Amino acid sequence: MLKFLSRFSTLIFTLIFIGLFLAFSAVWYFSSDLPDYKFLQNYKPAVSSKVYDINGNIFADFSKEKRTFIKYEQIPDKIIHAFISAEDKNFFSHPGIDAVGITRAIIKNVQHFITGQRLEGASTITQQVAKNLLLSSEVSLARKVKEAILAFRIEKYLNKKRILELYLNEIYLGERSYGIASASMVYFDKSVKELNFAEAALLASLPKAPSKYNPYKNVTIVKDRVNWVLHRMYENKYISEADLKKNLSLPFKLKKREFEQKDETKFFAEEVRKSLLNIYGEENVYKQGLYIKTSLDPDLQNLAVKSLRKHLLTYDKRHGWRGPFQTNKNITDFKTLLLTPNKIFSEFELAFVYEVNPEKALILLKKDREGTIPLNNLKWAKKFISKDQTGKTVENCNEVLKVGDIIYVQKTNNAKEWLLEQIPSANGGAIVMDPWNGRVFALVGGFDFDLNQFNRATQAKRQPGSAFKPFVYSVALENGFKPNSIILDAPFVKYENKTEFKWKPKNYGEKFYGPSLFRVGVEQSRNLMTIRIADQIGINKINSVAKKLGIYQKTDDILSVALGASETTLMDLTSAYSTFVNGGRKVTPTLIDLIQDKDGIVKFKNNKLFCLNCNETFDINSVPLLDSRYDRIFEESTAYQMVNILKGVVDRGTAKKIRYLNMELAGKTGTTNDNFDAWFIGFTPNLLVGVFVGFDEPSSLGKFETGAKAALPIFEEIIKNTKQRNDLPFFKPASTVKLVKIDKNKGTEIFTGNQNAITESFKINDEVRNDDNYKFSNSIY
Repeated sequence: MLKFLSRFSTLIFTLIFIGLFLAFSAVWYFSSDLPDYKFLQNYKPAVSSKVYDINGNIFADFSKEKRTFIKYEQIPDKIIHAFISAEDKNFFSHPGIDAVGITRAIIKNVQHFITGQRLEGASTITQQVAKNLLLSSEVSLARKVKEAILAFRIEKYLNKKRILELYLNEIYLGERSYGIASASMVYFDKSVKELNFAEAALLASLPKAPSKYNPYKNVTIVKDRVNWVLHRMYENKYISEADLKKNLSLPFKLKKREFEQKDETKFFAEEVRKSLLNIYGEENVYKQGLYIKTSLDPDLQNLAVKSLRKHLLTYDKRHGWRGPFQTNKNITDFKTLLLTPNKIFSEFELAFVYEVNPEKALILLKKDREGTIPLNNLKWAKKFISKDQTGKTVENCNEVLKVGDIIYVQKTNNAKEWLLEQIPSANGGAIVMDPWNGRVFALVGGFDFDLNQFNRATQAKRQPGSAFKPFVYSVALENGFKPNSIILDAPFVKYENKTEFKWKPKNYGEKFYGPSLFRVGVEQSRNLMTIRIADQIGINKINSVAKKLGIYQKTDDILSVALGASETTLMDLTSAYSTFVNGGRKVTPTLIDLIQDKDGIVKFKNNKLFCLNCNETFDINSVPLLDSRYDRIFEESTAYQMVNILKGVVDRGTAKKIRYLNMELAGKTGTTNDNFDAWFIGFTPNLLVGVFVGFDEPSSLGKFETGAKAALPIFEEIIKNTKQRNDLPFFKPASTVKLVKIDKNKGTEIFTGNQNAITESFKINDEVRNDDNYKFSNSIY
């Protein structure tokens, strides 16, 4: 017996030794290539960067994972207790691995294996941190051993609070949400501090299987799981019996806060994103939780989008019907089409034409809805012949549609009636900004971002045409010309080597008007007057100013540049017009006002106007002194003279169709050769709007599609809806100008009432002629 006991003891010690040896060997083996866990001390989970408008509302979210970081001290006890009860009841006492939990899991898994049920894990919260942040998600014994080793080491290196903070911010909780702060908003539209015990228990139910326990999909299963968590919280003495009973019967009040970026803001948001990536890089933008405050005004942005879309559609319909989306289809084809991804403008729907008679077309839409397109709703759809002309007026629906056509339609106020639509072939852009500091309130780069992400406001380089002329005339005003100088409007021919023909520009309409006032060259957009002025002052001076203003980066010293023959963007041209409104200073267009990191440290602040005495004791009788750090391009007097001339464009010139608005308005139309591009840049004393219309592949908009017809209506639509925002009553004259009544035809000073009288602005030392002598200084005759 003693001999047997001796041998048995020896066997036991040998097995223990072998076991310890194998365990030590395994630890040594798996420890050799473990990742560094010490970085967890300062690790912060990836947090999305959020973009805000001027009202403080989020309109864009740049992230790979939807997450908001929350510190341990900000996490309510009920959240901590719910997760510990659900995931790791011994978290605050175990060294990283819960031996009791592992033993219990082994016993259960033997039973589950025999009965064919799913095996259970026994990972502690610390082990889950190790897996999520340091290891892969592969299911293997090797990973579990590494996970256990790392859990021990993490527990020695970090305190329990830090481990729990990492876990609760990193864990995936379904619906694309990571961490408790994000999940609380996604499921309840509340902060974690506002959650009750049942809601906290619901969040704690999710880590086990986020898809299975998704409350939006499986309410009954989720309720059982939540009740289980609540019972565990009660067993662990985290809640009272009264709280348990109350919350067991408490119904879920789910309120999904699913952030979806609005179509109206996508062009603006994309410009912000590109700017941030260029400065800070992808890692900072997508993971470091930047706070980005922009100058986006949601009301102006929505207005600019709607105005551009409305008038692009109007332009398109002027030129007729280009045909259906698809033809010769059957209903099966249509239903198949609806099941495939299609880029469709959000306000349109696809429809199948299944019957046509002279008075109406009958259509089928998605979800087997039926509708009607009456004749009046497609009369615009004249046959498309060219951009200059379309066919005869539609008098019969059969002229436009036939059975088997798949078309675009839009709702009307009548639930059963629809409008026939088509995606515009032309496109454009619009910008609304503050001319005093360059802050961009609205930016639209095209008809629809989802159809085409190319930004016509910032990326499309096109000829500005006559919209460039105000800069030619501004340079002239600084080189001896006056608003009432006389310029000859007559044929102009430029020769090379005095004999070889080179260039012969023409006015729009190919007419000549003889001697005309300087300001008329802008008001009526006279090419020949502009060329004569540019030829006299020198195109090199004009180009120099254009480069300083950022209109052109590089251009040739040729006279055609004076007529807008070089290329620029809507953003650059519009911001250059700010110079007229703000007294001659160049502003840089900006979309971002402020950037802070997730700790609130300011990384960027847009501030070009500095208050010189704002830190001094406040005195109600003193006015803060502002020091502008913007570069001066024109004299203040020149800028005001140009504003006064551009007011004439609205009062008497190419933009007089908006004179009815009775607002203090100024601006300039622009049309390039063969009507390839149409522009209007206009402004009030405190708001600047730029509009461009053209084809992405440059071609004529049509014979009569000028800036006044294609672009001006978009400006008109925007500005008439901002009337209440334009509280400045007039453009403030510079102290260095004098206002004089002159004859608008002759340019001579008027001392008595005259129907031809206009108020002209002269520099303080300018002599104003008071006779009809055309051969007057600084005239070209």
